[in-house]
Amino acid sequence: MLGRSLFDLGQNLTPLPHPRDDGQLVQTGIYSLVRHPLYSGVILLAFTYASWQISWVHFIGAIALFIFFDAKVTKEEVWLTEKFPAYANYRTSVKKLIPWIYWLMMALPARLKLQSEL
Repeated sequence: MLGRSLFDLGQNLTPLPHPRDDGQLVQTGIYSLVRHPLYSGVILLAFTYASWQISWVHFIGAIALFIFFDAKVTKEEVWLTEKFPAYANYRTSVKKLIPWIYWLMMALPARLKLQSEL
């Protein structure tokens, strides 16, 4: 995922969180599945490592990393929306970091409520 996102981003890659002045919005390749695959790859690696180590400390660190990148993406997307008018539409059709995690976060409270009513 990390390698593919670097390849698909190409010349648009920048070490800074702001989009490049001459950059273009990439919506193809891995970016058609997730809006921030570089961050997704790092998060998945952290969770994989925590699972491999069977370590709660590492798992908590992976959660902290997810929270950090989720907050970082929120700010970056303001800049991307300002730079690329098409980003608003892209944002509605492609998930932010890990597509199934948002469904799980929405479904879990409803499921817990249903179980408590039984």
